[in-house]
Amino acid sequence: MRIVIGEDSVLLREGLARLLADFDEEVVAAVGDAEQAKLAVAEHEPDLVLLDVRMPPNHSDEGIRAALAIRRSHPAVAVLVLSQYVEQHYAAELLAGDTAGVGYLLKDRVADVREFVDAVRRVAAGGTALDPEVVSHLLAHSRRRDPLAVLTPRETEALSLMAEGRTNAAIASIMTVSEGAVEKHVSSIFTKLDLAPADTDHRRVLAVLRYLEA
Repeated sequence: MRIVIGEDSVLLREGLARLLADFDEEVVAAVGDAEQAKLAVAEHEPDLVLLDVRMPPNHSDEGIRAALAIRRSHPAVAVLVLSQYVEQHYAAELLAGDTAGVGYLLKDRVADVREFVDAVRRVAAGGTALDPEVVSHLLAHSRRRDPLAVLTPRETEALSLMAEGRTNAAIASIMTVSEGAVEKHVSSIFTKLDLAPADTDHRRVLAVLRYLEA
């Protein structure tokens, strides 16, 4: 199995690489930030990428956003996320589509090396590995069901600007993106909120109403 590791802690990164090598797995790249991880995946086309959630430069959600980007651009590459926290929104988004080849484990709860390696191999083979605490958070979240939870932060920002009555051009200027990017956000918002095209309804207004209700 060929693996890319994205982890900003040098000790943990090198430790993971040595651990996997000890179990006869090939680490083709071990890098320290999310952008390098995406580049390494594009270069090596590994079987699996192992990513920390919080990585440079801001140590917020760069790793999990890289995981989502890799899932979109390289669907054949399995993704296993390691985190100290349950990033509920992004975990839900990561698992919203096809869950084959996806894992989300909490670092502090990995207590057995062999079980961890088994989880890596299971995800690489197209299976799923989820920490029970992640499952618990997602179930609790689904019970209280925020209708906007399916949106990414950028889509939520675009929707909030729509609610202010902004045009796509104005939204593009505020978000510092192209109008084409805004159109993609808006289209994605309609899809995720189940607002199908209809002659009798104005989807932009309906989306804003959903936002205001939430």
